[in-house]
Amino acid sequence: MASSRATARQRQTPLSDDDDAAIAERKRAAARAAAELIEDGMRVGLGTGTTVAHLLPAIAARACKGLRCVATSPETEAAARELGLTVESLDDLGELDIAIDGADQIDPRGWLIKGGGGAHTREKIVASAARCFVVIASAEKLVAELSPPVPLELVPFGVGHTLASVAPARLRGLPPSPDGGVIGDYLGPVADPRELAARLSATPGVVEHGLFEPELVSLILIAGAESVQRRAGAKPSVAPLV
Repeated sequence: MASSRATARQRQTPLSDDDDAAIAERKRAAARAAAELIEDGMRVGLGTGTTVAHLLPAIAARACKGLRCVATSPETEAAARELGLTVESLDDLGELDIAIDGADQIDPRGWLIKGGGGAHTREKIVASAARCFVVIASAEKLVAELSPPVPLELVPFGVGHTLASVAPARLRGLPPSPDGGVIGDYLGPVADPRELAARLSATPGVVEHGLFEPELVSLILIAGAESVQRRAGAKPSVAPLV
């Protein structure tokens, strides 16, 4: 899920209204470019967040026939249904043709941090279920290196012990995830994303973390001031999507 938290932390000055408007337009441009990848009859994974909020009407406007979608959050599901998109469970759809989602941070190697809104567990499941996973973002989400916070979903039982095991970490104060998990953040360094991902995944009580490896990603669409750039991910994709 794309969030302003990580990006805001890296800014030195607040955004003006004009900056906010420019970023919103870039998100729309990335969303429109991703929607062009949707074709009749596809099984589509829908992410969660501010950039996906622009994606849903762009997909609906294409009026593709026979689309079947799975949503990564109740918010996305409600918005998609309101636009007339068919939303089903992932178990009913099985393998997806494509999934599209935003990101909080994108580093030069293709590592992502996602989950600013606490939907990263479902987002990662859906990304893994898709033959093609497309990430859409405005250019300010590009970073030289990943930095905290890294979102966590935690089992409620013994959550204090789990937080101590992955310290430094803290709870975020959000409502539970749709699946009952507690949302928190790892606050330490992210020097080696792969090593940190393995450490977090191996910690009892951690349901999922917000580090997405490059091997999950087929294509990144990055909207700048002038155009939408395409960056290939490490996950093989099926033509003609990429």
